[in-house]
Amino acid sequence: MNPLATLRGLSPFRLKRAVILGLKSLWMHRLRSLLTAMGIVFGVCSVIAMLAIGEGASHEAQQQIKELGSENVILRSVKPTNKTTAGEQERSLILEYGITYRDLSQIQATVPGVSVTVPSRVIKDFIWNEARSVDGTTLGTVPWFPEMRNRSILRGRYFTELEMSGRIPVCVLSKSLARHLFPLTEPLGDTVRIQNSYFRVIGVIQDDPAAAGSGEGDGKSDTSEAMEMMVPISTLSDHFGEVIFKYRSGSFEAEKVQFHEVTVRIDDPDRVMAAAEAIRHILARNHKQGDYAMVVPLDLLRRAERTKQIFNIVLGSIAAISLLVGGIGIMNIMLATVTERTREIGIRRALGAKRKDIVVQFLVETVMLSGAGGLLGVALGLAIPLLITHFANMVTIIQFWAPALAFTISVVTGVLFGIYPAFRAAGMNPVEALRHE
Repeated sequence: MNPLATLRGLSPFRLKRAVILGLKSLWMHRLRSLLTAMGIVFGVCSVIAMLAIGEGASHEAQQQIKELGSENVILRSVKPTNKTTAGEQERSLILEYGITYRDLSQIQATVPGVSVTVPSRVIKDFIWNEARSVDGTTLGTVPWFPEMRNRSILRGRYFTELEMSGRIPVCVLSKSLARHLFPLTEPLGDTVRIQNSYFRVIGVIQDDPAAAGSGEGDGKSDTSEAMEMMVPISTLSDHFGEVIFKYRSGSFEAEKVQFHEVTVRIDDPDRVMAAAEAIRHILARNHKQGDYAMVVPLDLLRRAERTKQIFNIVLGSIAAISLLVGGIGIMNIMLATVTERTREIGIRRALGAKRKDIVVQFLVETVMLSGAGGLLGVALGLAIPLLITHFANMVTIIQFWAPALAFTISVVTGVLFGIYPAFRAAGMNPVEALRHE
């Protein structure tokens, strides 16, 4: 017997009566009905909550990758792990490694589609404002750095090409660094010091999303990497030279790095991966000791999207198993209910009830059980992501289709697992049912 054909041939009066009888039957066994529906509740809740958590984590990761620029290729100097030979160490106390002018010129000359590059040098040392100091990073870079790295100026301005060519000692502080060095005063127009060099503050820039953990630079994660001061790269070279000397805790270290980081922008997004492969070949040929690292945000973004798809499949499978367990629980209870109500079924059949009336009665009860469980699960599933966002400070995103999908699945689960008990009840012999004790 087709359940759809059964419902289609039922009058509104009979359907209404079946709903009333179903409600009475469920209300008579309230605790059992509640416990039966809990499987559906947790299944639906897990569908919505897991999708919201997974979507939020994926969105946050993709947002941080996008902040790096999907058209960029980022090259970084890395201190080599394989040391030079003892003879070379004796001849030179200066460790030289990383991205060079030669690399940059070859990339610009041979890789098609390179529109602009952003070279930068880094000095890690204490940054001072009178008696206050922070162990931070001084970044020597170019005026178009904020545009290339999608970082906005919060106050003041960034330095200009005129200031870079004139080697003017000006600087821009990250939001976290400005708050630590100037907790009570306005930093613009004031000066900061690194070693014996003074720089005038002309602006405050958004924190680095990769370091601060927030694209807005809200300062909730003030790591040492977020403590940045940016100066013109020519000014940095003028004040500190080509060799960087480090004196800390009685130790001495000298490094010669021409560029700590270079950001290369490709004019066509479709050519980013091909350009990245060409750049990789150039660097591999020039750097036998592997003293560099390359980051391709577009490749990371694609990997993040694939990871999101796999994550959603895993979460969906877990939620499907939860709903399957809930559906099996409903079937089990409804089979037990059919056995308990065998005599009632026989009396109804003897009084003229048709098989479709019995089928509809039990289907209505299973749909009401799964529907009520679905509604409770939707409410709980919407509440859990909000609680996680509030207490754990995690980003959760509830897609508009997730509650509707979860509720629909719960109702369909109730129907599928209620068909067999309903048809088993309808298939009873009325005479044998009346004899049942």
